[in-house]
Amino acid sequence: MLFYVIRRLLYAVPITIGVTIVCFSLIHLAPGDPLSTVLPDNASPEVAAQIRAAYGFDKPLPVQYLVWLGNVAQGDFGVSVQSRRPVIGDVLPAVRNTMILAFAAVLLGFSFGILAGAVAGHVEGSLLDKAVTAFAITGVSVPHYWLGLVLVVVFAVNLGMLPAMGMGPGGQSGFTVDWAHLKHLILPAITLAVIPAGIIARSVRATVAEVRKREFVAALRAKGMPRPRIFLHVAKNAAPVVLAVSGLQFAQLLGGSILVEMVFSWPGTGFLMNSAIFTRDLPVLQGTILVLSLFFVLINLIVDVLQVVFDPRIKRA
Repeated sequence: MLFYVIRRLLYAVPITIGVTIVCFSLIHLAPGDPLSTVLPDNASPEVAAQIRAAYGFDKPLPVQYLVWLGNVAQGDFGVSVQSRRPVIGDVLPAVRNTMILAFAAVLLGFSFGILAGAVAGHVEGSLLDKAVTAFAITGVSVPHYWLGLVLVVVFAVNLGMLPAMGMGPGGQSGFTVDWAHLKHLILPAITLAVIPAGIIARSVRATVAEVRKREFVAALRAKGMPRPRIFLHVAKNAAPVVLAVSGLQFAQLLGGSILVEMVFSWPGTGFLMNSAIFTRDLPVLQGTILVLSLFFVLINLIVDVLQVVFDPRIKRA
């Protein structure tokens, strides 16, 4: 077990380095001059050269990468071109807000997806199974932004039951666990939870149905084992696949919420990246993508370790 964990950690090192290279390359692969938003229209070549030197763009690319990587390792993600503030000061609050939304979506989507998929897998071919499959297909097919707009029109505009924008009363950016803040979370969390709920429900349903057809399940039935205990054995054998799918969906929730956050004006990483794109604030965009990518690598590492806990056979591969 320990050797497997160490090996997975070593595998994560080159992946992390690759992520940093891609994030660093964003500034240089993006069309146009990254300093065009801060250079005055009538800037002289001397002033332009001074600004480039201040941002480190006068050095060769390998040197720029190493300097940037060293700064990132110390928590310095650079300075925002627009606000002139440290990028980390903008990214961390946005990551916190996205995590709040993602965890709420996980609670809704994963709970419903796992429960519905497990039940559908145990009653394969029944009307309930067909209903769960229809929901899963619909959930995967519905675009986030369209569903968000529909929920806003129905529950915020027509019924006036829930707020349509922001994460707190009066446009507050902080979040506390009370009804005044929770009601701002309901619509975006439901919107973000629908697609992972559909994907997980389909995966769990297929895995449970496949496990139930294995010989050991027939043997347990022949021995007269009670259904609840058989269900636990089936769930244990289906857990590695469910963990893999759930881990990937959680990681995608962190990075794939940009449209949902725009619809509901939720001040998370998606909202921040959208603003950085329109203002060409490439250091902010670079830092946000880097943090989300590192979260993605970390979550996959955790899922790999948890899979071994549920299925020790994996570590032999």
